[in-house]
Amino acid sequence: MSKEEKQNQQTETESYNERSSYRSFDCGSFTVEGFSRGPVMTFWRVPEFKLGFDLGWQPWEFMGVPRYFLTHTHLDHILALPAYLARRMMMDMERPTLYLPEEKVESVRRAIDAMAEVNGSPLECELVGVKPGDEIEISRELIVSVCKTYHSVPSVGYVVWERRNKLKPEYAELSGPEIRDLRASGVEITAETRVPRFAYLGDSSPQGLDENPAMYEADVLVAEMTRLDGPVEDETQSYKSGHLSVGDYALRRDKFKNKKIIAGHFSIRYSQEEIEEAVRQFLPDMLDGRLVLA
Repeated sequence: MSKEEKQNQQTETESYNERSSYRSFDCGSFTVEGFSRGPVMTFWRVPEFKLGFDLGWQPWEFMGVPRYFLTHTHLDHILALPAYLARRMMMDMERPTLYLPEEKVESVRRAIDAMAEVNGSPLECELVGVKPGDEIEISRELIVSVCKTYHSVPSVGYVVWERRNKLKPEYAELSGPEIRDLRASGVEITAETRVPRFAYLGDSSPQGLDENPAMYEADVLVAEMTRLDGPVEDETQSYKSGHLSVGDYALRRDKFKNKKIIAGHFSIRYSQEEIEEAVRQFLPDMLDGRLVLA
């Protein structure tokens, strides 16, 4: 093999490794890790919350996540499901829980059973069907709500809320002993407040954002930007495709209150250079520096 051929092979290998590895984003009090490229793979996790989102790929490091929230059942979002289950069983880990649109529970169960037969051993998990409006309690501090999204198959998005107990205003001027005595007497002196910490859109037309205000308000939003079309007055194409474009972001720039927005799921037909050029053309300030590309 010539020196030039070796260099070409090395370049191809580095390109493949870069595309197939996951990215890590420091979001302050928590980390978001994963990658998304449509229609190849989409997979994310928030390790501090012990939660995963979509299973289009399964890095070995992600195997320890005990709960996954699936937005829909296109293969680039669930292809690694059998590998995830098999690896956990091989390592004698507890049966994981998978949340997914309720319309797809039975078909996913059949697919898992078929792969278990192929594999020659059981693939165990708990499948939980969800619908918009549902809430899943993760811990005393965290709860996940289910949002309606718009795609070509049944789909949902998710918001992770942090629950906090705050002293009610009418007791704010009381002393410590007075508060202690009220609590001891059975008076409810605190009220629950919720803060949207992390929002995950999955694949959706702009309606999935517009009809779920918490998507715009969460500290961190992970959303798709499949297409590189610019802003248009008529968003019919976005609604029909069930995907977002960079133009959809530009039209909504004032709605994004997030501290960080991670955009991914760019179509594989675009090069990284084309993606960065198009996004900076329509969003030159990268939404005040809050927008990062996965």
